[in-house]
Amino acid sequence: MTQSAGNLRVKRTQRLLRAALMDLVEQREFESLTVGEIAERAMISRAGFYRYYQDKYDLVEQLFEEAVQTLINETSAQARAVQSTEATPTVPEPWVQFFEHLAEYQRLYRVLLGRASGSWFVAKVRTALTEALQTRVQQPSSCVHNGKQVAVAYDQLAPSLVALLFIEIIARWFKQSLPEAPREIALRSSLLASSLLKEVSSWA
Repeated sequence: MTQSAGNLRVKRTQRLLRAALMDLVEQREFESLTVGEIAERAMISRAGFYRYYQDKYDLVEQLFEEAVQTLINETSAQARAVQSTEATPTVPEPWVQFFEHLAEYQRLYRVLLGRASGSWFVAKVRTALTEALQTRVQQPSSCVHNGKQVAVAYDQLAPSLVALLFIEIIARWFKQSLPEAPREIALRSSLLASSLLKEVSSWA
């Protein structure tokens, strides 16, 4: 088997397992689901499941981490601040793609963010977003306000606060059945985050 064919097989298997999980999580509590049920729904052996994931939690975490890692990589490549004017507000494309990912897997994320049993996932989201934002504010050209970087002012508090803000926005977005398109909610979120980061950057 060529490397290309192998990669396609891996992606296909992961896609089937993720789709199976999304189907099942709407019917049953996530905590009660078993690896066997997920594998059976995906028509994949248990051994096939364990070839890529340690357990069902690892499946979900890898799915979300891929989206966050893409966000970090593409933001680093752009290496620029969130910029906007009253007339023509703009939104960083990596954030648009991040919200598009959330929309694609909304059935799964809505359940995990909306139930007490998903508290482990809320903690995971907060940690991942905080780390992504810390990476962002540490970029030389990122989040500069009045000649100062946010990271210099309050590099630990600011990313954590913005991560909490995004979690609340995402939860509200899901609860209201995605009333805004991914680009619109990404724009609003980035403007709110930018305002908070700029305020923190002005602190002594």
